[in-house]
Amino acid sequence: RAAVTTYLAILAYGRFRSIMIRSLSRRFTKGVLRQQRAYVLRCCTFSTELGSRSALTTPTEEQTMLTESVSKFAQAHVAPYVSEMDEASKLRPEILEKLFSEGLMGIEIPEEYGGAGMSFTDAILAIEELAKVDPSIAVIVDIQNTLVNLAFLTYGTEELKQKYLPRLATDTLASFCLSEASSGSDAFAMRTTATPTADGNGYIINGNKLWISNANEAGLFLIFANANPEAGYKGITAFVVERDTPGLIIGKKEDKLGIRASSTCELAFDGLEVSKDCILGEFGKGYKIAIETLNPGRIGIGAQMIGLAQGTYDAAMRYILDRKQFGQSVADFQGLQFAYAQAQTEIEAARLLVLNAAALRESDQPYIKEAAMAKLYCAQIAQKVASLSVEWMGGVGFTKEYPCEKFYRDAKIGSIYEGTSNIHLQTIAKLIKAEYE
Repeated sequence: RAAVTTYLAILAYGRFRSIMIRSLSRRFTKGVLRQQRAYVLRCCTFSTELGSRSALTTPTEEQTMLTESVSKFAQAHVAPYVSEMDEASKLRPEILEKLFSEGLMGIEIPEEYGGAGMSFTDAILAIEELAKVDPSIAVIVDIQNTLVNLAFLTYGTEELKQKYLPRLATDTLASFCLSEASSGSDAFAMRTTATPTADGNGYIINGNKLWISNANEAGLFLIFANANPEAGYKGITAFVVERDTPGLIIGKKEDKLGIRASSTCELAFDGLEVSKDCILGEFGKGYKIAIETLNPGRIGIGAQMIGLAQGTYDAAMRYILDRKQFGQSVADFQGLQFAYAQAQTEIEAARLLVLNAAALRESDQPYIKEAAMAKLYCAQIAQKVASLSVEWMGGVGFTKEYPCEKFYRDAKIGSIYEGTSNIHLQTIAKLIKAEYE
């Protein structure tokens, strides 16, 4: 392919040169030929890169080992307890311990801080594998890796990194505390405040947060509060707070439709006093931390939704291949064949959106539009495939005896958290419009 592309480029260059010599002045032609020659060289380089580049969906040897390891872990240590945790709406503590011992809670954290020292894409692949078995476990890993850990890695001082990254990698779950009753999609309309202490060495935080994931088990909280309300969103500051800090109150745990093993709680701050050293990043730059952390986080949610879609699809396919009606496998009926062919095509398209967004981020290229597209589409496909899976399985698909019913409930959150689908559509439209202006 590379050789053919190079040959066509050179052939086009030759024809172009002959035409230009016959029709244009010598001086002008030389200038154009220099440009065309440079173009051919770029084509040759590009074609060589194409020839050596593998598909986005082709993992490296290390990534293959990672996904196989995570898959085995999920089957051995998560799968046996999925129904139990869903019914009880409670995470088994030993699963969280194993997530840490397997290195899945500090995938991108450098080895010098006790982490695995792997890549963002590696974290995305791990999240997808876990979601194939239980999206609740996947989101616990996602929040830790793509939100909290990244915030510390990007904005933390060396002192904060030394203090917290080893814990985040080995034994301490964290929560990302942004949403409030009055600030959901309008996240920066928050009412939680941080008032300077009398001695000027710290802040007193007062207010409430809602929908805080991991809060029931978390030992560390990244809390966003407005330390200068007169400045609007430019007063928002991020604070690192330990669970046992006086004034931090873990409130009601939500009784949710899906992802029930992942805790979601209300938090209250009643005279919560923290020192200046607890500020992550710069004073008044909490809005920047939130925005720039949520963007990669959305790729993580996209991966969770892909895993969910693939998990429910796999369960349904195993059933319809075995199920016999009218003397043949249900999977042999053309109407159903068209449906599961279309579904797998859409899952693969969604996966490519996620991997592309992750690749753009890792190569320091703009990726906000692609992250929004990935999260939006993956959420749509997860809901669609989960619904179809229940239908393909018929009556048993509607029971808790099979996993598709749970996947169906879990899928709905994808269009709500870390940015609703309408917010992502608005983001995508804004960026597209800017490209044409």
